[in-house]
Amino acid sequence: MSEHLSPLVLNALADGELTPDELRSAKQHLEDCLACSSAALDECLLKSAVTRLGHRHQPSEVFAARMAAMLRSPGTKVRMTHATVPHARGNALSKWAMAAVLLLTMGAGALMAVLSLDHRNAASQREALTAEVTDAHIAMLAADQPQVLSSDRHTVKPWFQGKLPFSFNLPDKLPPDVTLTGANLTYLGRQPVAQLVFTIGKHKASVFLRGTSTTNSSGFGATANGFHVIEFTAHDLEGIAVSDVDPARLAELANLLRAAQTQP
Repeated sequence: MSEHLSPLVLNALADGELTPDELRSAKQHLEDCLACSSAALDECLLKSAVTRLGHRHQPSEVFAARMAAMLRSPGTKVRMTHATVPHARGNALSKWAMAAVLLLTMGAGALMAVLSLDHRNAASQREALTAEVTDAHIAMLAADQPQVLSSDRHTVKPWFQGKLPFSFNLPDKLPPDVTLTGANLTYLGRQPVAQLVFTIGKHKASVFLRGTSTTNSSGFGATANGFHVIEFTAHDLEGIAVSDVDPARLAELANLLRAAQTQP
């Protein structure tokens, strides 16, 4: 197929009305023609949008009954053309149609390449975040004193009022060898975050709390420069715990912070 696909063929492709032979021919052409691939995708997206918008407003029962009576009237003539789309056909335009076009236009190899790129980007974001939180934790260790020095959660939490675009809760009780020692206001990815400082036995731990981001880092754990990094989520907050303490103890602290966010 040397010429571009006609609008009629593209329309039939989007509606799933091509015969098997026509579909094979269209597929072969779409694999080699970027212009037609783009046009086919646009056709599917347009039809999907029109279908969704067309069902936003349903006719009232009175209007539907009046129209039905007019159609049943002997003097009413209704001309049906190939452009008239029955309701069932509108429903037939579903996600598989766009998926089919995407597979035709991209091909399996290109699709896998895109997915691989997404995974690499997510991994790169996780590595950057891990490096950022460990650097902030090391800076806290070097300073040896947080900006607000207190073990009282009723002192630490109010200190952040007006400094962060979100609020958080602190646990009512901590294990006997775990102590809140203070907090810092710092930044991760140019976002202001709360850095809560704890001691677990003889080890220092930082727990960073921030608003939900788009870094796709949810649920990751890592080790960098001898420090363990555990990420957790709770409602609209993301938390990242960092320490050289045993990972099980760090996870215990992270779980306490997560559970605290469910409190009113």
